[in-house]
Amino acid sequence: MKSSIVDSIKSLPPLSKTIIDINKIYANKEASIHDLAKVIEHDPMIVANLLKVANSPLYSFGREIRNVAQAVGLFGMGMTRTIALGNSVRKLLNVDMQPYGITSDKFADISSMQAAFIHKWYKQIDKEKADKLYLSAFLQETGKILIASAIIENDETISFKSEIENSNNLAMVEKAYMGVTTSEITAEVFEHWGFDTEFIEMIRFADNPKDAPDEIREYSTALNIVKTIIPVNQPLSERSINFGMKVAEDAGYQKSILESVIEELTESPIETLED
Repeated sequence: MKSSIVDSIKSLPPLSKTIIDINKIYANKEASIHDLAKVIEHDPMIVANLLKVANSPLYSFGREIRNVAQAVGLFGMGMTRTIALGNSVRKLLNVDMQPYGITSDKFADISSMQAAFIHKWYKQIDKEKADKLYLSAFLQETGKILIASAIIENDETISFKSEIENSNNLAMVEKAYMGVTTSEITAEVFEHWGFDTEFIEMIRFADNPKDAPDEIREYSTALNIVKTIIPVNQPLSERSINFGMKVAEDAGYQKSILESVIEELTESPIETLED
């Protein structure tokens, strides 16, 4: 890992008090959705982002969500925590995604789409696993923020962007330039912030799930499939879908379930999320 990225991770500020409180409530089995809503209401940025996501075409609640209590009630504690955490992480990191050829808003939208995809997909397989994977899918591309920053600092934006634009293996391009992939960096970031080992390891091996320990290989494989179908450079393109479906079939997943989720998401194009 390049020293600039190592230094960036070591110098990351701590997570906000709101996020720490949200994590405490989530870990407390006696806490309620009302307790979570009360904490979130004190952070206007998290409130705004939560309502934006709740009213996006990705979730299709069928009515306008106007307040935190409504949103938390519909999402549940796990998904609400994920959305709040994702927003806070992007606030802490200086997001300039120019080397990947996208805006910071588009990057946030793609992260949301990856999370929505895995939840819609995996809840038809195993609800408990779907809840675990939702947070990982939402945050698994975080390392790209630090890679983009290092690429800009090294004045390699033009060449990196050119290679990323048409690549079907972003991890390989990242490895060539930085000696490390997004998954490896993301794992280090959340290890720095003290997240649990299972969460960290399922992300760490998401670029190479065959190398993952047996107990997390399924999670890492699922994350890999999602970011293959919805990569930041060509989300839900015909080529990305074909590559992702091939990976899924090789891993033994049922093709029809994935196809139905893909069809559902392609009916809500990502551009509509930027309004």
